[in-house]
Formats: sequence, C-alpha cells, structure tokens
Amino acid sequence: MSRILIIEDEEAIADLERDYLELSDFEVKIENTGDKGLQTALAEDFDLIILDLMLPGMDGFEVCKRIRETKNLPILMVSAKKDDIDKIRGLGLGADDYMTKPFSPSELVARVKAHMARYDRLVGSAQKNNDMVEIRGIKIDKTARRVWINGEERNFTTKEFDLLTFLAENPNHVFTKEELFREIWDMDSIGDIATVTVHIKKIREKIEFDTSNPQYIETIWGVGYRFKV
Repeated sequence: MSRILIIEDEEAIADLERDYLELSDFEVKIENTGDKGLQTALAEDFDLIILDLMLPGMDGFEVCKRIRETKNLPILMVSAKKDDIDKIRGLGLGADDYMTKPFSPSELVARVKAHMARYDRLVGSAQKNNDMVEIRGIKIDKTARRVWINGEERNFTTKEFDLLTFLAENPNHVFTKEELFREIWDMDSIGDIATVTVHIKKIREKIEFDTSNPQYIETIWGVGYRFKV
C-alpha cells in the first residue's frame, strides 16, 4: 500500500484529506508542524508528500528544500496564498505541483494519483540495459535517472528530469507550455503555466553555459520551447 505524508497545521483539512485518500486505499500519516513533518519525512519512507506552505515551526518552503536535499519523491505543495511568486518559489525549491486552497478533495486525490502513477512508471520499471539519450555533451541515463553535462553529473528533481528527457527525445519540435504540462504532469494546465516556466528555468541553470543565451532549450516567443540539436 502506498504511503502518503500530510504536513498540514489545520487539523480539519488534514483529516478531510486523509479520509479521501484512505478511501482510495492510501496509507496516510499526518504531522501538524514543519519541524515534525520534516523529521518524519526524512526518517520514514513515503511515496508522496502533501505539504502546506504556512506551517508553525518551519514553513513549507524550508521543509521542501530540506527534503529535496536527500529525497526525490513527489511533493505536492498546497497553500491559501494565491500569489504567483509563492507558487514560483515553491516550484523552484523542488515541489512537483502547487494547489491553491480551497480545492476539492477529489481534485487532490486525482493529482496524487497522477503524480504517483507517473513516478511509478518512470522509476519503478526495471530494464536489463540502461536506456540512454546523448545529445551534444548531455548524457541522460533514463534507467538510473542520472544526467551528465560534459562529463559532470548534475542532480535533477523528478519533474526536471522528466521534462529534460522529454524535450531531448523530441528535438527540434516546438511544444507549447500547455502541451508540456499535459505530457509531464498528466493533467490539464488550468492556471499552472508557471509550473512549466519555472522548471525550464531550473533546467537551464543546470545544463546551459549561459542561461541568457541558451544553446539547448530555446524559447520560441509566443509559442513555447524547443530542444535544439
């Protein structure tokens, strides 16, 4: 049974989220402070974390950052704050998705399932021979989920890796942000365009020599992005 950690200080919301997730056959654990949530996240094995932004003790930004230093599981950040800057910051720290309160519990369950299904497909499949993608100094090991840039290994979050691999496997094709969101996040891009933009920015910081003049991932203004070969 898949395990989910909910880090949420509003007990009524946490209990409601747990009830709906348990009805979908997930095992759920709840922590109500940032400090305790981080401690539990690092000490135990979970398949996904639902992380509130505003927490006592340690805010969700710091919790997300600390988890990402050692673990690569999906993190779904939730918050009552609607400002794009908070969303961009959360995604930039490694969150895979961001939901703004209030949201329906059924939507939360749907997003949890989508993230976990994709993670299981990409990480859980065992292959005898590593599946490699190599383009102009970039080497992507799809089986081991590792990336080297000119011989130097770089660390990528789950969604950063997925997005880079998808673009590299479809070179010279221009994808809109909506298309990339549907492909990588398995859901429609309802107000989530910033998710793609932030992840492209983080990828460029890791693969480009000069992010102001990218040699790999081009921005096609008014359309989307293209991986050059």
